[in-house]
Amino acid sequence: MRRFRDRQEAGQELAARLLAYRGQADLLVLALPRGGVPVAFEVARALEAPLDLCLVRKLGLPGREELAFGAIASGGVRVLNDDIVEASGIDCNEIELVTARETIELARREKLYRGRRPPVEAGGKKIILVDDGLATGATVRAAIVSLLACHPRQIIVALPVAASKSCRELAALDPLITVLSILKPDNLESVGFWYDDFSPVEDDEVTRLLDLLPPQR
Repeated sequence: MRRFRDRQEAGQELAARLLAYRGQADLLVLALPRGGVPVAFEVARALEAPLDLCLVRKLGLPGREELAFGAIASGGVRVLNDDIVEASGIDCNEIELVTARETIELARREKLYRGRRPPVEAGGKKIILVDDGLATGATVRAAIVSLLACHPRQIIVALPVAASKSCRELAALDPLITVLSILKPDNLESVGFWYDDFSPVEDDEVTRLLDLLPPQR
């Protein structure tokens, strides 16, 4: 069964499939932190494009945090997965408690990662939105909702591995969206299953990689 060695290898393979975009002046690579940053770094470097962040937070089910019932993004965006909310029986109070907790973490990361970097300017840009994998798609959907409000020219969601059903759902959200995934299993299991090394990405690694590439043009 095909697996990636680590996020760096996944990013290099993803970049090889996106070379048609290399050097385009209106191109911007956005990473979903934290796991998407090492993947997006390889893509941005190969495509000679600036790298920035699209900050989102998964809303995980209490006791099963790896399963997202929704996600939030900068700007007050919240997306819920109605099927998972209904099937899990999570109530409105729990949803609001998880949302409040993750909003605090989102603000912490915004301050830590962005520092003096200006807000992302996505208007009129061709966006390549990168994560290390896609299961339910909640975090990517939240990111897309946030980005569409900025009126980009195009959004290419680029992933090493993604559940095939989630890819179809994302592509149907808006005509501006294209989804590229190297692997599209019907039964994903988990994103980490498709990597030999799926070690956590720490905050200092995120900031280090961002500092290695030039800011937005």
